[in-house]
Amino acid sequence: MDQTPQTFANHAKYDPPFHFVVVPVLLINILALGYYLVRFPSLGGAWFFVLSVAFLMLALRMRSYATHLQDRIIRVEERARMGAILPEPLRVRAGELTDTQLVGLRFASDAELPALVQRALDEKLSRADIKKSITEWRPDNSRV
Repeated sequence: MDQTPQTFANHAKYDPPFHFVVVPVLLINILALGYYLVRFPSLGGAWFFVLSVAFLMLALRMRSYATHLQDRIIRVEERARMGAILPEPLRVRAGELTDTQLVGLRFASDAELPALVQRALDEKLSRADIKKSITEWRPDNSRV
């Protein structure tokens, strides 16, 4: 397993079978079928082209469902963590955080979470801005 500490620069994750096999194969299939459909028009060729597009859409939606579910779980986890860590005045305001801000805050260490929540609320920081502001990165190695 990779022991490189996780940071903003390297936290994005690729799933090699999905990103480098499934999606490229489906895209190449669409291009090849499109080429053959233009050269040799037929109802069967058109149907296979439609199926190829549907398979690509299916693959992308399945990935999207997984990442959306992950974001929902992160929101629940972060709300529970904030309830335990944040001081009372800030805990009350934590409900004002947007979903994307909560997802960005998951990487903040417990020590810097209160100050970062305050900044996120006051400055309306984006998910990327929150991640860039983190100095003590809390890795998330189980993300999809």
